Amino acid sequence: MQDVLAVTYLWLKAGHIIFVIFWMAGLFMLPRFFVYHQEAGAGSDEAARWVDRESKLLKIILLPSIIVVWVLGIALAFSIAAWDQGWLHAKLLLVLILSAYHGYLAGYAKKLARGEQALAGRTLRLLNEVPGVTVAVIVVLVVVKPF
Repeated sequence: MQDVLAVTYLWLKAGHIIFVIFWMAGLFMLPRFFVYHQEAGAGSDEAARWVDRESKLLKIILLPSIIVVWVLGIALAFSIAAWDQGWLHAKLLLVLILSAYHGYLAGYAKKLARGEQALAGRTLRLLNEVPGVTVAVIVVLVVVKPF
């Protein structure tokens, strides 16, 4: 039985890491798409293509990835009984922040699709740094387990 649990844990962990990579790739791409979208003329064919690209990225890559990341992450936490460990609480807080960031980007995509451009290109480029910094801290928490 112990062997089955060990193999299951490794598959859960591998799947979790794979889908985190997909999710992060999408979170890096979407703000860049927004920059290009905003640089296209409002109401142009190019702007319409960016709306389509953003929608596909959100629906085909980002949404399935965030769901699988959460499901496998919770399964991993249960499999190693980590609920009472401080590093996991910090990681969960950061993953909640990334999830909120994901939701914010999805909302901004809808605004852009309506022709609203609330953020400057520079701001969107800076937003690109949020997932990188956050995931770097998460990796340190998971690998080092400082508390």
